[in-house]
Amino acid sequence: MSDSVPEATVVEETVEVEPEYDPAAPAPLNVPRTPTGNAEVDAQLERLGDADHLATDGHLEVYEDVHRGLRDALTALDARPGPPAPPSTYQSRS
Repeated sequence: MSDSVPEATVVEETVEVEPEYDPAAPAPLNVPRTPTGNAEVDAQLERLGDADHLATDGHLEVYEDVHRGLRDALTALDARPGPPAPPSTYQSRS
């Protein structure tokens, strides 16, 4: 007879737990974004997708960033180079 105790075999069960549905959790809106053909504008529209993974209190930062980028793109359209301005003929009197 042996004084040793046989080792017990431990079997661990793995149970997959479905995550609880949380309506307040971030979720993609899956809103399709149609390319405009303007790379700068399209990049800003794609940036909107970053809000899909944020809680609603994080959306504002993304929206403001996109708004700023779109405003800059529109401003750049107004600043297209045109003909050079005529030389100034104004002379100061001393």
